[in-house]
Amino acid sequence: MTPPPILQVDNIEVVYEQVILAVHGVSLSLAEGQIVALLGANGAGKSSTLKAISALVGAERGEVVAGRVLYRDEDVTRTAPDVLVRGGLVQVLEGRHCFGHLSVEENLLAGALAGRASRAAVQGELERIYRYFPRLKERRRSLAGYTSGGEQQMLAIGRALMAQPRVVLLDEPSMGLAPLIVDEIFDIVARLNVEQGVSFLLAEQNASVALRHANHAYILESGRVVAHGTAEALSARSDIHELYLGAGVAA
Repeated sequence: MTPPPILQVDNIEVVYEQVILAVHGVSLSLAEGQIVALLGANGAGKSSTLKAISALVGAERGEVVAGRVLYRDEDVTRTAPDVLVRGGLVQVLEGRHCFGHLSVEENLLAGALAGRASRAAVQGELERIYRYFPRLKERRRSLAGYTSGGEQQMLAIGRALMAQPRVVLLDEPSMGLAPLIVDEIFDIVARLNVEQGVSFLLAEQNASVALRHANHAYILESGRVVAHGTAEALSARSDIHELYLGAGVAA
């Protein structure tokens, strides 16, 4: 039996600078405790959809002009990003965006600033992150700017987890990383989902790895949902890869 949705997007449209329609008519649902993948080529509207949900689209002169976003049965379409974070909805942006001049541990502690947890509680969260990301514990005194791309991606996810989210919006976690590192990161995401009950909506161009770990997936093209279904069903459709995900296209 499918659990009820913790996040629901109803027919949203996203416009940039009042003229550029980037997302039109996108609807999707994330059930509590699930991993849902948002797939598509570069420019398909994946990042804009995530930023519309997290209310970060306004930072890029964009806005949601139609539709609505429901989080825990409440309309949060016009809610401020910091309020969403305190309510348990956190985004990890594409490109990682670590504070390069701060240490790994200082970056992680920055993720706890949105809450009002005690020092002991924050320390407990820090140790929890280190259990899932032992590499970060090894590098905790290193400046984040001098860590590898994979370590920075782990750091960005760990920093988001310090806010104790119920839903994480994860944008292109595999971008620019070696396959072994990608597998390691997705395995950790799967563990966090199972062991901590964190729900993930992740945008990915790497369909094969995303579909291995997701329960359900939506495929975007030109800002629209062109297909959706269980990850197992979509994985079995060769036409999906050829038509929408760039597979089979000559270089």
